Amino acid sequence: MRAVGVVSRARRGGRLRRAWDDLRGASGPRIVALVAAQIATARSGAVLALETAHGRVAPPVARARMARIEHEGDAARAELVKALRGSLATPIDREDLYRLSRSVDDVLDHLRDYVREGDLFGPTGSGAGADTARFAVEPLRAIIDGLDGLQVALGRVLADPASVTSCALAARKAGGRVRQHYQTELARLFAGPLEMEVLRRRELLARLDAVGRRLGEAADALADAMLKRSM
Repeated sequence: MRAVGVVSRARRGGRLRRAWDDLRGASGPRIVALVAAQIATARSGAVLALETAHGRVAPPVARARMARIEHEGDAARAELVKALRGSLATPIDREDLYRLSRSVDDVLDHLRDYVREGDLFGPTGSGAGADTARFAVEPLRAIIDGLDGLQVALGRVLADPASVTSCALAARKAGGRVRQHYQTELARLFAGPLEMEVLRRRELLARLDAVGRRLGEAADALADAMLKRSM
């Protein structure tokens, strides 16, 4: 019985601390920092994928590293969800924060699948460049740009709310660039003979296109949140 009482008091103490944080405005920076950590983890996954596309990291090695990055991303999201459940007030709409976090999680999931499929499908290209995926370099650079833009936008939620929407738009445009690279490369592939290499690249490009779409959804969630806040 004594142990149960101790646990109960600890829980009440935790709730009181969170309520005090809300009252003195400390919960907002904490929640923003947790979302920022999730975005940073997704960016690490994109950088790893880019290194693999350049041929600097072997696909099997990248796959193992990506598994660790994904674990970090899952932990960051779980911590954010826990914080949201325990906070009385949030810097922006709670539902939009969930949407933003879910979309960033989807970005990392698709990057994980891109790296995994790159390993499963085997080498792309021919000759000296057979261990690279140069066709994926520009889409991946756009993804990194988009995540950087999203991070900048998030960093201004508390300090400069009026500028968040324009920064989020920049992140969304980066996601649009991923789609443009996807379409351009697909047109180039389909202009040649239909070979197994074409099918491999199409699948990997489609995975990156999915990353770009989720990136756009994350930017939209943040922009929607700021619109609600201004109303």
